[in-house]
Amino acid sequence: MAEIVFDDFMKLDIRVGVVTRAEPYPEARRPAIKLWVDFGGTLGERKSSAQLTAHYTPETLIGTSVMAVVNFPPRQIGKFISEILVLGVPDAAGEVVLIRPDMDVPIGGSLF
Repeated sequence: MAEIVFDDFMKLDIRVGVVTRAEPYPEARRPAIKLWVDFGGTLGERKSSAQLTAHYTPETLIGTSVMAVVNFPPRQIGKFISEILVLGVPDAAGEVVLIRPDMDVPIGGSLF
């Protein structure tokens, strides 16, 4: 594993947002869900495509707090533009489990 310096880590802007809208994304190469996440303030609402279908449905994601990198450039995922990277970790089967705060925190808050 390559080591980085703290300044490299600080370049990432990781914030908490709330899922305001979620839709199935059957056109994706791997099953995915389209997400609209509100970060409040100047960031507002941003979109992402996430491979979350093993543990989540669009309906269960609405209102959920998530952590996301908000300063990556937009990326084309099929016909959808992903503006953020929603963070998760693989479970024992390799399926994504979301990283999210375990208490209520203000939207837009930065990881530090």
